[in-house]
Amino acid sequence: MNGLFGENLKYDLKSSLVVFLVALPLCLGIAVASGAPPMAGLIAGIIGGIVAGSISGSHVAVSGPAAGLTVIVLDSISSLGGFQLFLGAVVAAGLIQLLLGVLRAGVLGYYFPHSVIKGMLTAIGLILILKQIPHALGYDKDHIGDMAFEQLDDHNTFTEIYYAFIYNSPGAIPIVLIGLLILILFEKPRIKSHKIFGVIPGPLWAVIAGIVINETYRFWNPDWQLGGDHLVSIPVLSNLSELPSLLTFPDFSLIGDYSFWLVAFTVAIIASIETLLSVEAGDKLDPQKRNTPASRELVAQGTGNFLSGLIGGLPLTVVIVRTTANISSGSRTKMSAIFHGFLLLILVLTIPNVLNKIPLSCLAAVLFLVGYKLANPAIFINEYKKGFDQFLPFILTVIAILFTDLLIGIGIGMIVGLFFVIKTNFQRSLVVTEMNGNYLLKLQKDVSFLNKAPLMKQLSTIPAGSFVILNATKARFIDHDIQELLHDFIETAPSRDIEIVIEGFSKNVKQKV
Repeated sequence: MNGLFGENLKYDLKSSLVVFLVALPLCLGIAVASGAPPMAGLIAGIIGGIVAGSISGSHVAVSGPAAGLTVIVLDSISSLGGFQLFLGAVVAAGLIQLLLGVLRAGVLGYYFPHSVIKGMLTAIGLILILKQIPHALGYDKDHIGDMAFEQLDDHNTFTEIYYAFIYNSPGAIPIVLIGLLILILFEKPRIKSHKIFGVIPGPLWAVIAGIVINETYRFWNPDWQLGGDHLVSIPVLSNLSELPSLLTFPDFSLIGDYSFWLVAFTVAIIASIETLLSVEAGDKLDPQKRNTPASRELVAQGTGNFLSGLIGGLPLTVVIVRTTANISSGSRTKMSAIFHGFLLLILVLTIPNVLNKIPLSCLAAVLFLVGYKLANPAIFINEYKKGFDQFLPFILTVIAILFTDLLIGIGIGMIVGLFFVIKTNFQRSLVVTEMNGNYLLKLQKDVSFLNKAPLMKQLSTIPAGSFVILNATKARFIDHDIQELLHDFIETAPSRDIEIVIEGFSKNVKQKV
Protein backbone atom coordinates (compact mmCIF):
# COMPACT_ATOMS: atom_id res chain seq x y z
CA MET A 1 0.00 0.00 0.00
CA ASN A 2 2.84 2.39 0.79
CA GLY A 3 4.20 1.87 -2.73
CA LEU A 4 0.78 2.49 -4.22
CA PHE A 5 0.17 5.76 -2.40
CA GLY A 6 3.82 6.80 -2.45
CA GLU A 7 6.14 6.43 -5.39
CA ASN A 8 3.69 4.74 -7.77
CA LEU A 9 0.93 7.28 -7.19
CA LYS A 10 2.70 10.22 -8.85
CA TYR A 11 3.42 8.15 -11.97
CA ASP A 12 -0.12 6.79 -12.15
CA LEU A 13 -1.68 10.23 -11.74
CA LYS A 14 0.45 11.72 -14.52
CA SER A 15 -0.24 8.85 -16.90
CA SER A 16 -3.97 8.97 -16.11
CA LEU A 17 -4.03 12.59 -17.31
CA VAL A 18 -2.45 11.55 -20.60
CA VAL A 19 -4.87 8.63 -21.04
CA PHE A 20 -7.76 10.99 -20.25
CA LEU A 21 -6.66 13.37 -23.03
CA VAL A 22 -6.37 10.47 -25.48
CA ALA A 23 -9.64 8.84 -24.38
CA LEU A 24 -11.82 11.97 -24.40
CA PRO A 25 -11.93 12.61 -28.18
CA LEU A 26 -11.93 8.88 -28.97
CA CYS A 27 -14.95 8.24 -26.72
CA LEU A 28 -16.87 11.04 -28.42
CA GLY A 29 -15.73 10.21 -31.95
CA ILE A 30 -16.45 6.49 -31.69
CA ALA A 31 -19.93 7.20 -30.32
CA VAL A 32 -20.81 9.56 -33.16
CA ALA A 33 -19.31 7.20 -35.75
CA SER A 34 -21.40 4.38 -34.26
CA GLY A 35 -24.65 6.28 -34.64
CA ALA A 36 -25.03 6.62 -30.86
CA PRO A 37 -25.34 9.68 -28.59
CA PRO A 38 -21.92 11.23 -27.71
CA MET A 39 -22.63 10.54 -24.03
CA ALA A 40 -22.73 6.79 -24.81
CA GLY A 41 -19.01 6.88 -25.59
CA LEU A 42 -18.19 8.80 -22.43
CA ILE A 43 -20.22 6.38 -20.30
CA ALA A 44 -18.32 3.44 -21.80
CA GLY A 45 -15.02 5.20 -21.10
CA ILE A 46 -16.00 5.89 -17.49
CA ILE A 47 -17.21 2.32 -16.88
CA GLY A 48 -14.16 0.93 -18.69
CA GLY A 49 -11.80 2.90 -16.47
CA ILE A 50 -13.46 2.56 -13.07
CA VAL A 51 -15.28 -0.79 -13.20
CA ALA A 52 -13.32 -2.87 -15.73
CA GLY A 53 -10.07 -1.33 -14.50
CA SER A 54 -10.83 -2.31 -10.89
CA ILE A 55 -11.69 -5.93 -11.72
CA SER A 56 -8.96 -6.45 -14.33
CA GLY A 57 -5.78 -8.28 -13.44
CA SER A 58 -3.77 -6.13 -15.84
CA HIS A 59 -1.57 -3.32 -14.55
CA VAL A 60 -1.41 -1.52 -17.91
CA ALA A 61 -4.60 -2.22 -19.90
CA VAL A 62 -7.15 0.57 -20.35
CA SER A 63 -10.72 -0.18 -21.44
CA GLY A 64 -13.29 1.91 -23.25
CA PRO A 65 -15.37 2.03 -26.45
CA ALA A 66 -13.47 0.40 -29.29
CA ALA A 67 -13.13 1.61 -32.86
CA GLY A 68 -13.14 -2.02 -34.00
CA LEU A 69 -16.80 -2.34 -32.98
CA THR A 70 -18.00 0.83 -34.73
CA VAL A 71 -19.46 -0.84 -37.82
CA ILE A 72 -21.02 -3.63 -35.75
CA VAL A 73 -22.69 -1.11 -33.42
CA LEU A 74 -23.93 1.01 -36.32
CA ASP A 75 -25.42 -1.99 -38.14
CA SER A 76 -26.87 -3.48 -34.94
CA ILE A 77 -28.70 -0.29 -33.95
CA SER A 78 -30.24 -0.25 -37.42
CA SER A 79 -31.13 -3.95 -37.55
CA LEU A 80 -32.68 -4.02 -34.08
CA GLY A 81 -34.62 -0.81 -34.65
CA GLY A 82 -33.16 1.60 -32.10
CA PHE A 83 -30.40 2.43 -29.64
CA GLN A 84 -32.32 1.27 -26.54
CA LEU A 85 -32.94 -2.15 -28.09
CA PHE A 86 -29.23 -2.34 -28.87
CA LEU A 87 -28.42 -1.52 -25.23
CA GLY A 88 -30.44 -4.58 -24.20
CA ALA A 89 -28.19 -6.70 -26.42
CA VAL A 90 -25.08 -5.09 -24.85
CA VAL A 91 -26.32 -6.13 -21.39
CA ALA A 92 -26.76 -9.70 -22.69
CA ALA A 93 -23.33 -9.58 -24.33
CA GLY A 94 -21.82 -8.64 -20.97
CA LEU A 95 -23.41 -11.69 -19.34
CA ILE A 96 -22.08 -13.91 -22.15
CA GLN A 97 -18.56 -12.53 -21.60
CA LEU A 98 -18.91 -13.17 -17.86
CA LEU A 99 -19.78 -16.78 -18.62
CA LEU A 100 -16.81 -17.09 -21.00
CA GLY A 101 -14.54 -15.79 -18.26
CA VAL A 102 -15.93 -18.24 -15.69
CA LEU A 103 -15.42 -21.08 -18.20
CA ARG A 104 -11.75 -20.03 -18.61
CA ALA A 105 -12.15 -19.22 -22.29
CA GLY A 106 -9.49 -16.52 -21.97
CA VAL A 107 -6.83 -19.19 -22.51
CA LEU A 108 -7.55 -18.85 -26.25
CA GLY A 109 -5.77 -15.49 -26.14
CA TYR A 110 -2.43 -17.23 -25.62
CA TYR A 111 -2.58 -18.79 -29.10
CA PHE A 112 -2.24 -15.60 -31.16
CA PRO A 113 1.10 -15.62 -33.05
CA HIS A 114 3.64 -13.01 -31.93
CA SER A 115 4.09 -11.73 -35.49
CA VAL A 116 0.36 -10.99 -35.77
CA ILE A 117 0.29 -9.16 -32.43
CA LYS A 118 3.30 -7.10 -33.49
CA GLY A 119 1.67 -6.41 -36.86
CA MET A 120 -1.54 -5.27 -35.15
CA LEU A 121 0.35 -2.82 -32.93
CA THR A 122 2.34 -1.43 -35.84
CA ALA A 123 -0.73 -1.09 -38.05
CA ILE A 124 -2.63 0.78 -35.35
CA GLY A 125 0.34 3.10 -34.98
CA LEU A 126 0.36 3.83 -38.72
CA ILE A 127 -3.41 4.32 -38.77
CA LEU A 128 -3.19 6.76 -35.86
CA ILE A 129 -0.60 8.82 -37.72
CA LEU A 130 -2.50 8.77 -41.02
CA LYS A 131 -5.88 9.47 -39.43
CA GLN A 132 -4.55 12.45 -37.46
CA ILE A 133 -3.07 14.25 -40.46
CA PRO A 134 -6.48 15.74 -41.47
CA HIS A 135 -7.16 16.83 -37.87
CA ALA A 136 -3.68 18.33 -37.67
CA LEU A 137 -4.52 20.39 -40.76
CA GLY A 138 -7.90 21.42 -39.39
CA TYR A 139 -9.98 19.25 -41.73
CA ASP A 140 -12.33 17.57 -39.25
CA LYS A 141 -15.03 16.07 -41.46
CA ASP A 142 -14.33 12.54 -40.22
CA HIS A 143 -14.69 11.66 -36.54
CA ILE A 144 -11.47 11.32 -34.59
CA GLY A 145 -12.40 7.77 -33.50
CA ASP A 146 -12.88 6.36 -37.02
CA MET A 147 -10.08 3.82 -37.61
CA ALA A 148 -11.43 1.98 -40.68
CA PHE A 149 -9.97 2.49 -44.16
CA GLU A 150 -13.37 3.14 -45.75
CA GLN A 151 -14.82 6.06 -43.81
CA LEU A 152 -18.38 7.04 -43.01
CA ASP A 153 -17.97 10.31 -44.99
CA ASP A 154 -17.49 8.28 -48.22
CA HIS A 155 -13.74 8.97 -48.24
CA ASN A 156 -10.95 6.62 -47.28
CA THR A 157 -7.82 7.20 -45.22
CA PHE A 158 -5.77 8.54 -48.13
CA THR A 159 -8.41 10.61 -49.92
CA GLU A 160 -9.17 12.26 -46.56
CA ILE A 161 -5.53 13.37 -46.35
CA TYR A 162 -5.72 14.68 -49.93
CA TYR A 163 -8.77 16.83 -49.16
CA ALA A 164 -7.20 17.98 -45.90
CA PHE A 165 -4.31 19.59 -47.77
CA ILE A 166 -6.76 21.37 -50.08
CA TYR A 167 -9.33 22.48 -47.47
CA ASN A 168 -7.14 23.01 -44.42
CA SER A 169 -7.70 25.49 -41.62
CA PRO A 170 -4.54 27.61 -41.25
CA GLY A 171 -5.07 28.15 -37.53
CA ALA A 172 -4.73 24.44 -36.80
CA ILE A 173 -1.21 24.13 -38.18
CA PRO A 174 0.68 26.29 -35.62
CA ILE A 175 -1.24 24.52 -32.84
CA VAL A 176 -0.19 21.04 -33.95
CA LEU A 177 3.42 22.10 -34.65
CA ILE A 178 3.85 23.73 -31.25
CA GLY A 179 2.12 20.77 -29.62
CA LEU A 180 4.56 18.36 -31.30
CA LEU A 181 7.51 20.51 -30.26
CA ILE A 182 6.35 20.42 -26.63
CA LEU A 183 5.85 16.65 -26.74
CA ILE A 184 9.29 16.06 -28.28
CA LEU A 185 10.90 18.26 -25.63
CA PHE A 186 9.12 16.34 -22.88
CA GLU A 187 10.62 13.12 -24.19
CA LYS A 188 13.97 14.47 -22.95
CA PRO A 189 14.73 13.12 -19.46
CA ARG A 190 15.97 16.53 -18.27
CA ILE A 191 12.61 18.18 -18.94
CA LYS A 192 10.44 15.18 -18.07
CA SER A 193 12.00 14.97 -14.61
CA HIS A 194 12.17 18.75 -14.04
CA LYS A 195 10.86 19.67 -10.58
CA ILE A 196 8.51 22.33 -12.03
CA PHE A 197 7.71 21.43 -15.65
CA GLY A 198 7.80 17.69 -14.97
CA VAL A 199 4.88 17.87 -12.53
CA ILE A 200 2.46 18.22 -15.48
CA PRO A 201 2.84 15.67 -18.32
CA GLY A 202 3.84 16.90 -21.78
CA PRO A 203 0.47 16.12 -23.44
CA LEU A 204 -1.33 18.35 -20.94
CA TRP A 205 1.12 21.18 -21.67
CA ALA A 206 0.43 20.66 -25.39
CA VAL A 207 -3.33 20.90 -24.79
CA ILE A 208 -2.95 24.03 -22.64
CA ALA A 209 -0.80 25.60 -25.37
CA GLY A 210 -3.41 24.67 -27.99
CA ILE A 211 -6.22 26.34 -26.03
CA VAL A 212 -4.16 29.48 -25.39
CA ILE A 213 -3.07 29.81 -29.03
CA ASN A 214 -6.60 29.34 -30.33
CA GLU A 215 -7.98 31.90 -27.86
CA THR A 216 -5.34 34.47 -28.85
CA TYR A 217 -6.32 34.18 -32.51
CA ARG A 218 -9.45 36.25 -31.81
CA PHE A 219 -7.29 39.27 -30.95
CA TRP A 220 -4.88 39.32 -33.88
CA ASN A 221 -6.33 37.03 -36.58
CA PRO A 222 -9.99 36.04 -35.95
CA ASP A 223 -10.18 34.14 -39.25
CA TRP A 224 -7.75 31.58 -37.87
CA GLN A 225 -9.70 30.85 -34.68
CA LEU A 226 -11.03 27.29 -34.59
CA GLY A 227 -14.58 26.50 -33.54
CA GLY A 228 -17.42 24.08 -34.16
CA ASP A 229 -16.24 20.73 -35.53
CA HIS A 230 -12.62 21.69 -34.91
CA LEU A 231 -13.07 21.51 -31.12
CA VAL A 232 -13.99 18.83 -28.59
CA SER A 233 -17.76 18.73 -28.13
CA ILE A 234 -19.15 17.51 -24.79
CA PRO A 235 -22.78 17.85 -23.64
CA VAL A 236 -23.06 20.71 -21.13
CA LEU A 237 -25.35 20.50 -18.11
CA SER A 238 -26.69 23.67 -16.49
CA ASN A 239 -26.86 21.78 -13.18
CA LEU A 240 -26.35 18.22 -11.92
CA SER A 241 -30.11 17.64 -11.62
CA GLU A 242 -30.07 17.22 -15.42
CA LEU A 243 -27.67 14.25 -15.16
CA PRO A 244 -30.41 11.56 -15.53
CA SER A 245 -31.30 13.10 -18.90
CA LEU A 246 -27.88 12.00 -20.22
CA LEU A 247 -28.57 8.35 -19.39
CA THR A 248 -30.41 5.96 -21.70
CA PHE A 249 -31.87 2.72 -20.42
CA PRO A 250 -32.12 -0.59 -22.30
CA ASP A 251 -35.21 -2.06 -23.92
CA PHE A 252 -35.49 -5.86 -23.59
CA SER A 253 -38.67 -6.26 -25.64
CA LEU A 254 -36.79 -8.25 -28.33
CA ILE A 255 -35.18 -10.68 -25.88
CA GLY A 256 -37.13 -13.58 -27.37
CA ASP A 257 -36.05 -12.80 -30.95
CA TYR A 258 -33.22 -14.44 -32.86
CA SER A 259 -31.93 -11.00 -33.98
CA PHE A 260 -31.44 -9.90 -30.36
CA TRP A 261 -29.24 -12.86 -29.47
CA LEU A 262 -27.37 -12.70 -32.78
CA VAL A 263 -26.28 -9.15 -31.92
CA ALA A 264 -25.52 -10.11 -28.29
CA PHE A 265 -23.30 -13.04 -29.26
CA THR A 266 -21.62 -11.05 -32.05
CA VAL A 267 -20.73 -8.19 -29.69
CA ALA A 268 -19.59 -10.62 -26.97
CA ILE A 269 -17.34 -12.67 -29.27
CA ILE A 270 -15.83 -9.75 -31.20
CA ALA A 271 -15.29 -7.70 -28.03
CA SER A 272 -13.65 -10.70 -26.35
CA ILE A 273 -11.31 -11.32 -29.30
CA GLU A 274 -10.28 -7.66 -29.45
CA THR A 275 -9.78 -7.64 -25.68
CA LEU A 276 -7.60 -10.77 -25.68
CA LEU A 277 -5.49 -9.41 -28.54
CA SER A 278 -5.06 -6.04 -26.86
CA VAL A 279 -4.22 -7.59 -23.49
CA GLU A 280 -1.58 -9.79 -25.11
CA ALA A 281 -0.19 -6.75 -26.94
CA GLY A 282 -0.22 -4.66 -23.77
CA ASP A 283 1.71 -7.33 -21.86
CA LYS A 284 4.38 -7.29 -24.57
CA LEU A 285 4.68 -3.49 -24.27
CA ASP A 286 4.76 -3.53 -20.46
CA PRO A 287 8.34 -2.71 -19.36
CA GLN A 288 7.91 -5.02 -16.35
CA LYS A 289 6.61 -7.89 -18.59
CA ARG A 290 3.74 -8.75 -16.25
CA ASN A 291 1.20 -11.31 -17.45
CA THR A 292 -2.53 -10.61 -17.39
CA PRO A 293 -4.93 -13.42 -16.38
CA ALA A 294 -6.93 -13.59 -19.63
CA SER A 295 -10.07 -15.23 -18.23
CA ARG A 296 -10.23 -12.67 -15.43
CA GLU A 297 -10.07 -9.97 -18.10
CA LEU A 298 -13.16 -11.45 -19.76
CA VAL A 299 -14.95 -11.25 -16.40
CA ALA A 300 -13.88 -7.60 -16.09
CA GLN A 301 -15.07 -6.77 -19.59
CA GLY A 302 -18.30 -8.70 -19.12
CA THR A 303 -19.07 -6.79 -15.93
CA GLY A 304 -18.21 -3.53 -17.66
CA ASN A 305 -20.43 -4.24 -20.67
CA PHE A 306 -23.31 -5.35 -18.45
CA LEU A 307 -23.21 -2.05 -16.52
CA SER A 308 -22.46 0.07 -19.60
CA GLY A 309 -25.51 -1.31 -21.39
CA LEU A 310 -27.69 -0.72 -18.34
CA ILE A 311 -27.07 3.04 -18.29
CA GLY A 312 -26.67 3.87 -21.98
CA GLY A 313 -23.02 3.18 -22.80
CA LEU A 314 -21.40 1.59 -25.83
CA PRO A 315 -19.82 -1.87 -25.61
CA LEU A 316 -16.24 -1.71 -24.39
CA THR A 317 -13.01 -3.65 -24.80
CA VAL A 318 -9.39 -3.23 -23.79
CA VAL A 319 -8.17 -0.54 -26.21
CA ILE A 320 -4.56 -0.71 -27.39
CA VAL A 321 -4.30 3.03 -28.20
CA ARG A 322 -5.13 4.01 -24.61
CA THR A 323 -3.07 1.14 -23.24
CA THR A 324 -0.04 2.31 -25.24
CA ALA A 325 -0.53 5.90 -24.07
CA ASN A 326 -0.76 4.59 -20.51
CA ILE A 327 2.46 2.58 -20.75
CA SER A 328 4.48 5.21 -22.63
CA SER A 329 3.52 7.91 -20.13
CA GLY A 330 5.00 5.89 -17.28
CA SER A 331 2.11 4.21 -15.44
CA ARG A 332 3.10 1.74 -12.73
CA THR A 333 -0.18 0.09 -11.68
CA LYS A 334 -3.78 -0.26 -12.79
CA MET A 335 -4.69 2.76 -10.66
CA SER A 336 -3.80 4.84 -13.72
CA ALA A 337 -6.68 3.27 -15.71
CA ILE A 338 -9.04 3.74 -12.75
CA PHE A 339 -7.99 7.38 -12.24
CA HIS A 340 -8.58 8.11 -15.93
CA GLY A 341 -12.16 6.83 -15.51
CA PHE A 342 -12.73 9.16 -12.57
CA LEU A 343 -11.21 12.07 -14.54
CA LEU A 344 -13.68 11.42 -17.36
CA LEU A 345 -16.56 11.36 -14.88
CA ILE A 346 -15.55 14.40 -12.83
CA LEU A 347 -14.16 16.74 -15.50
CA VAL A 348 -16.91 16.06 -18.05
CA LEU A 349 -19.51 17.00 -15.42
CA THR A 350 -17.67 19.94 -13.84
CA ILE A 351 -15.70 21.75 -16.57
CA PRO A 352 -17.26 20.80 -19.93
CA ASN A 353 -16.97 24.41 -21.14
CA VAL A 354 -13.20 24.30 -20.65
CA LEU A 355 -12.87 20.90 -22.32
CA ASN A 356 -14.94 22.17 -25.25
CA LYS A 357 -12.19 24.71 -25.97
CA ILE A 358 -9.64 21.98 -26.77
CA PRO A 359 -8.72 22.02 -30.49
CA LEU A 360 -8.66 18.59 -32.13
CA SER A 361 -5.39 19.61 -33.78
CA CYS A 362 -3.51 19.64 -30.45
CA LEU A 363 -4.99 16.23 -29.57
CA ALA A 364 -3.77 15.07 -32.98
CA ALA A 365 -0.24 15.95 -31.85
CA VAL A 366 -0.66 13.69 -28.80
CA LEU A 367 -1.93 10.81 -30.95
CA PHE A 368 0.91 11.36 -33.46
CA LEU A 369 3.39 10.55 -30.71
CA VAL A 370 1.42 7.47 -29.57
CA GLY A 371 1.29 6.28 -33.18
CA TYR A 372 5.02 6.79 -33.70
CA LYS A 373 5.85 4.73 -30.62
CA LEU A 374 3.73 1.88 -31.99
CA ALA A 375 5.09 2.12 -35.56
CA ASN A 376 8.71 3.09 -35.03
CA PRO A 377 10.76 2.28 -38.18
CA ALA A 378 13.09 0.15 -36.04
CA ILE A 379 10.21 -2.31 -35.54
CA PHE A 380 10.14 -3.10 -39.26
CA ILE A 381 13.90 -3.68 -39.30
CA ASN A 382 13.80 -5.96 -36.24
CA GLU A 383 10.94 -8.04 -37.64
CA TYR A 384 12.73 -8.37 -40.99
CA LYS A 385 15.84 -9.68 -39.24
CA LYS A 386 13.80 -12.46 -37.62
CA GLY A 387 13.31 -14.16 -40.97
CA PHE A 388 10.75 -14.52 -43.72
CA ASP A 389 8.40 -16.76 -41.70
CA GLN A 390 8.06 -14.00 -39.06
CA PHE A 391 8.23 -10.95 -41.31
CA LEU A 392 5.60 -12.01 -43.86
CA PRO A 393 2.76 -12.53 -41.33
CA PHE A 394 3.83 -9.29 -39.65
CA ILE A 395 3.83 -7.13 -42.79
CA LEU A 396 0.67 -8.71 -44.24
CA THR A 397 -1.15 -8.04 -40.96
CA VAL A 398 -0.01 -4.41 -41.14
CA ILE A 399 -1.17 -4.01 -44.75
CA ALA A 400 -4.47 -5.85 -44.20
CA ILE A 401 -5.43 -3.75 -41.17
CA LEU A 402 -4.35 -0.57 -42.94
CA PHE A 403 -6.59 -1.20 -45.95
CA THR A 404 -9.59 -2.85 -44.25
CA ASP A 405 -10.23 -2.59 -40.53
CA LEU A 406 -8.82 -4.03 -37.32
CA LEU A 407 -10.82 -7.27 -37.16
CA ILE A 408 -10.59 -8.20 -40.85
CA GLY A 409 -6.88 -7.40 -40.85
CA ILE A 410 -6.22 -9.53 -37.78
CA GLY A 411 -8.18 -12.37 -39.35
CA ILE A 412 -6.00 -12.24 -42.47
CA GLY A 413 -2.87 -12.01 -40.32
CA MET A 414 -3.98 -15.02 -38.25
CA ILE A 415 -4.50 -17.13 -41.39
CA VAL A 416 -1.05 -16.23 -42.70
CA GLY A 417 0.53 -16.70 -39.25
CA LEU A 418 -1.09 -20.11 -38.77
CA PHE A 419 0.07 -21.16 -42.24
CA PHE A 420 3.68 -20.52 -41.23
CA VAL A 421 3.20 -22.26 -37.88
CA ILE A 422 1.84 -25.33 -39.67
CA LYS A 423 4.57 -25.09 -42.32
CA THR A 424 7.30 -24.89 -39.67
CA ASN A 425 5.93 -27.83 -37.68
CA PHE A 426 5.39 -29.69 -40.93
CA GLN A 427 9.03 -29.26 -41.93
CA ARG A 428 10.40 -30.14 -38.49
CA SER A 429 8.32 -33.29 -38.06
CA LEU A 430 10.66 -35.30 -40.28
CA VAL A 431 14.44 -35.13 -40.30
CA VAL A 432 16.52 -37.34 -42.60
CA THR A 433 20.31 -37.47 -42.50
CA GLU A 434 22.67 -39.67 -44.53
CA MET A 435 26.33 -40.65 -44.21
CA ASN A 436 28.11 -43.27 -46.35
CA GLY A 437 24.89 -45.11 -47.15
CA ASN A 438 23.65 -45.04 -43.55
CA TYR A 439 20.33 -43.25 -43.03
CA LEU A 440 18.74 -41.80 -39.90
CA LEU A 441 15.03 -40.98 -40.17
CA LYS A 442 13.84 -39.12 -37.07
CA LEU A 443 10.17 -38.45 -36.32
CA GLN A 444 9.88 -35.27 -34.21
CA LYS A 445 6.94 -34.32 -31.97
CA ASP A 446 3.63 -34.88 -33.79
CA VAL A 447 3.67 -36.56 -37.20
CA SER A 448 0.32 -36.20 -38.97
CA PHE A 449 -1.10 -37.34 -42.30
CA LEU A 450 0.16 -34.01 -43.74
CA ASN A 451 3.65 -35.51 -43.55
CA LYS A 452 2.72 -38.57 -45.62
CA ALA A 453 3.78 -37.19 -49.01
CA PRO A 454 7.25 -35.95 -47.96
CA LEU A 455 7.84 -39.19 -45.99
CA MET A 456 7.00 -41.26 -49.08
CA LYS A 457 9.43 -39.16 -51.10
CA GLN A 458 12.21 -39.58 -48.50
CA LEU A 459 11.72 -43.35 -48.26
CA SER A 460 11.69 -43.74 -52.04
CA THR A 461 15.15 -42.14 -52.31
CA ILE A 462 16.78 -44.69 -49.97
CA PRO A 463 18.76 -47.04 -52.25
CA ALA A 464 19.06 -50.82 -51.95
CA GLY A 465 21.73 -52.12 -49.58
CA SER A 466 21.35 -49.23 -47.12
CA PHE A 467 21.29 -49.29 -43.34
CA VAL A 468 18.34 -47.33 -41.88
CA ILE A 469 17.52 -46.26 -38.32
CA LEU A 470 13.87 -45.30 -37.74
CA ASN A 471 13.92 -43.15 -34.60
CA ALA A 472 10.75 -41.90 -32.86
CA THR A 473 12.19 -41.02 -29.45
CA LYS A 474 10.78 -37.46 -29.59
CA ALA A 475 7.51 -38.32 -31.32
CA ARG A 476 4.45 -37.86 -29.10
CA PHE A 477 1.91 -38.77 -31.78
CA ILE A 478 2.21 -40.76 -35.00
CA ASP A 479 -0.76 -40.72 -37.33
CA HIS A 480 -2.20 -44.07 -38.49
CA ASP A 481 -1.36 -43.25 -42.14
CA ILE A 482 2.29 -42.71 -41.17
CA GLN A 483 2.35 -46.01 -39.28
CA GLU A 484 0.98 -47.86 -42.32
CA LEU A 485 3.54 -46.24 -44.60
CA LEU A 486 6.42 -47.24 -42.31
CA HIS A 487 5.00 -50.76 -42.00
CA ASP A 488 4.96 -51.12 -45.81
CA PHE A 489 8.55 -49.84 -46.03
CA ILE A 490 9.72 -52.35 -43.42
CA GLU A 491 7.85 -55.20 -45.12
CA THR A 492 9.54 -54.53 -48.46
CA ALA A 493 13.00 -53.74 -47.02
CA PRO A 494 14.41 -57.33 -47.11
CA SER A 495 13.70 -57.62 -50.83
CA ARG A 496 15.87 -54.52 -51.36
CA ASP A 497 18.60 -55.65 -48.96
CA ILE A 498 17.83 -52.76 -46.58
CA GLU A 499 18.62 -53.33 -42.91
CA ILE A 500 16.34 -51.47 -40.47
CA VAL A 501 16.69 -50.68 -36.75
CA ILE A 502 13.63 -49.31 -34.92
CA GLU A 503 14.12 -46.95 -31.92
CA GLY A 504 11.71 -45.13 -29.64
CA PHE A 505 8.40 -46.46 -30.99
CA SER A 506 5.82 -47.45 -28.39
CA LYS A 507 4.82 -51.10 -28.15
CA ASN A 508 1.47 -50.55 -29.89
CA VAL A 509 3.05 -48.62 -32.70
CA LYS A 510 5.81 -51.22 -33.13
CA GLN A 511 3.18 -53.89 -33.68
CA LYS A 512 1.70 -51.84 -36.52
CA VAL A 513 5.08 -50.86 -37.88
